[in-house]
Amino acid sequence: MSRRILVAASMFDGRRYWNEREHTVVIDGDHVSEVVDGDASSVFARPGDEVEHVAFLMPGLVEGHAHLFLNGGEYDTSARSDYLKSPFDNMIAVGMDNIQRSMDAGVTLLRDAGDRFGVNHFIRAETAGTEIPLPRVRSAGLGVRGPRGYGAFMAQEVADPSRISEIVAGLAIDSDDIKVILTGIIDFELGSVKGVPQFDLDGCRTIVASAHSAGRRTFAHCSGLEGLAIAVAAGIDSIEHGFFMNEEILLVMAEKQIAWVPTFSPVDFQRRSPQWCGWSSDTIDNLRRILDDHVRHVALAAQLGVPLVCGSDAGSHGVPHGSSLIDEIGFLLSAGLTMESALAAATEVPRRLWGEAPAGPVRGARAEMVVLNDSPFVDPTALRRVASVVSGGKVVRPDGTKAFQDSPSMRSIADRPGG
Repeated sequence: MSRRILVAASMFDGRRYWNEREHTVVIDGDHVSEVVDGDASSVFARPGDEVEHVAFLMPGLVEGHAHLFLNGGEYDTSARSDYLKSPFDNMIAVGMDNIQRSMDAGVTLLRDAGDRFGVNHFIRAETAGTEIPLPRVRSAGLGVRGPRGYGAFMAQEVADPSRISEIVAGLAIDSDDIKVILTGIIDFELGSVKGVPQFDLDGCRTIVASAHSAGRRTFAHCSGLEGLAIAVAAGIDSIEHGFFMNEEILLVMAEKQIAWVPTFSPVDFQRRSPQWCGWSSDTIDNLRRILDDHVRHVALAAQLGVPLVCGSDAGSHGVPHGSSLIDEIGFLLSAGLTMESALAAATEVPRRLWGEAPAGPVRGARAEMVVLNDSPFVDPTALRRVASVVSGGKVVRPDGTKAFQDSPSMRSIADRPGG
C-alpha cells in the first residue's frame, strides 16, 4: 500500500506550534507512522508513495456542538418551523449536506447535540460505513428534558423523576453521550433566561450517575446562575452555552475540570442580523451586553484553567455548518486566548475529554489532519483557506467557496463579537 508523506513548512500538533523548521509526517493507512524534523521525504519515500510539500498542517478540527438535521443557513423563521414537519428523507439530505460542509471546513470529528428524529444516529452510521472521507460523528441521539420544558425537538420528556435512571440507561444504549436540557433559552428582550431549571439537583445528579454507570459522558444545555449552579454541583461533564456565567461557577468548573462550550455564534447572529427576528434597539443592546459579558467570562475561564471546547451550535438560526466553527475560534481569540489555546480547544482538548484517540501530526495518532495554504499563526483568516483534509488516511480537496459561501458575514475571525 502506498503511503502519503507530507513535508510541512510549519505545523500545530494539538498543543504546540512548530515553525522553526520543516517537519516530515508519514501517513500509513489510517494512522501517522512517523513525524521527524526537517525534510526527510527522500529517506522515507518508497516507490509509489505520494510526497507533498505543504504550508501548514494541523489536526482535523472538532465541532463540539452541532445539530446535523438543521440548516443554519436558513434565516426565515417560518421556513425553519415548517421544516420540522419535513419527511425524514429530506432531513437526511440536509444532514448529509451539513456533514459535507463540515468536512470542507476542516472538521473530521463532530458531536451532534441531539434531535428527536434520529438523523444524528442515521448519519453516524452512514459516515462510519462509507469509503468516502467524512467527519466521524458522536451522536447524543435524544437528550432528556423536564416536563413541558424547552427542547422538544431534541430531547425526551422525563415526566416522572423516579424513571430518570431507566430512561438514561435506555438512551445510553445507542447514544455516545447523554444530553441534558437543564434550562430554557434566553429571552433577549428581557436579557435573561426563560423559566426555571428543568431538573433539580437530585434529578441532575441521578442523570449524571446513570450516564456514568453506562459509560457515557454528560453535557448540559444550560444558562443562568440557577441552572449553572445545579449543573456544576451535580458533576455534569460539560456546560453548553453557559451564558450569564460568574467567577464562582468558573472556580468550581476549574476544580472539577468541567468543560465549557460557550457557543457564541447563535447570539452573535441575533446581534448582527436583528432584522430576521424584529429586534428593537433595546434588545440589540441586550444582545451586545450578553456577548460582551460572555467574552469576559471566557477570558476568565481560560485564566482559571477551565477546559474550553470549541462548538458553534451549528444548525441554529444563522449558524451554518462548517464555517461557524471557524467563527467560534475567532471568538476565543477575541477573549484573549492565544492561537495555540484556541486551536487546542478545537482539536486536542475535546478529543482528550471525550476519550477519543489523538489525531494529527503526532506519531501513532489517527491520520485526521487539515492542510492550510498559510499559517493561521501568521494570518488567522488562513483557517478559511483549506487546501486539503485528511480523514482516515484518505485525502479530500474541498471547494472552499462552498464551505464558506453562506457564512453570514465573511468577517475576520478575530472580530470582537460585541464590537
